[in-house]
Amino acid sequence: MSYKFRFKQKSLSGRFLFILGLITFMACVALGLMFILGGALFTQFNLTTNLRITIGSLLLIYAMLRFIRLFKTEPDEE
Repeated sequence: MSYKFRFKQKSLSGRFLFILGLITFMACVALGLMFILGGALFTQFNLTTNLRITIGSLLLIYAMLRFIRLFKTEPDEE
C-alpha cells in the first residue's frame, strides 16, 4: 500500500487535527527529553538511570512515529 504526502489545503477540521497532532508531537518530545536529561526531576519515582533513558527513548521514538504519520495519507483519502 503506497502512501503519498499531502500538501493541499485542508478543511477546518483537518487543520485542527493537524495542529492537535503537532501539539502531541511536541509534548512527547518534551517529555522524552525531560526523562533523559532531567535526572533531578524524577527522583521521587525512584527510577534507575537506565530505566529513565529507556522510557525517554521510547517516548522520542513514539513522537517520531507520530510526526511521520501526521503527514501521510491513505491513497483513498485523496
